[in-house]
Amino acid sequence: MTFSENQTLEQILESAIVAFWKDLTNGTEPELIHIEYNLAPGGTLDNLTIWSSITRGHWLLVCEYWMSDSDSHSKGVRFENGYHSEGLAHILEFVMQDQDMFVLPRNLGRPGLFQVPRPTEAEIVAAATSVGAIFGHFSTAQPALA
Repeated sequence: MTFSENQTLEQILESAIVAFWKDLTNGTEPELIHIEYNLAPGGTLDNLTIWSSITRGHWLLVCEYWMSDSDSHSKGVRFENGYHSEGLAHILEFVMQDQDMFVLPRNLGRPGLFQVPRPTEAEIVAAATSVGAIFGHFSTAQPALA
């Protein structure tokens, strides 16, 4: 996938998850990654949370990204449960700070969510190419891709 002006935020987040899937294994290959997000009143993403499922019904928090500080969290990305991915952190920072470059989801008055099943090796390569194309379109500072 190459960058297009109507690229949705969910599409780039899905590509980022797939491109850095191997960073999200944490010793065991997840079956599914679950991404939840909340929209601010202005329609932009306020925060997102990424969960990993190794077996059905068992979820581990991978990371959270918040656009602002509060008493319960700090601004930016925070990884949990032994997960870490410099590349995913870089993409999340870029996407969350530059949301206006993508088509944002409609605010339906509730949290949004989508899931990403375990990708094939070919899908990982395609997603890394997609993420690289988006960074190439906007910036020379690209994350190290899978």
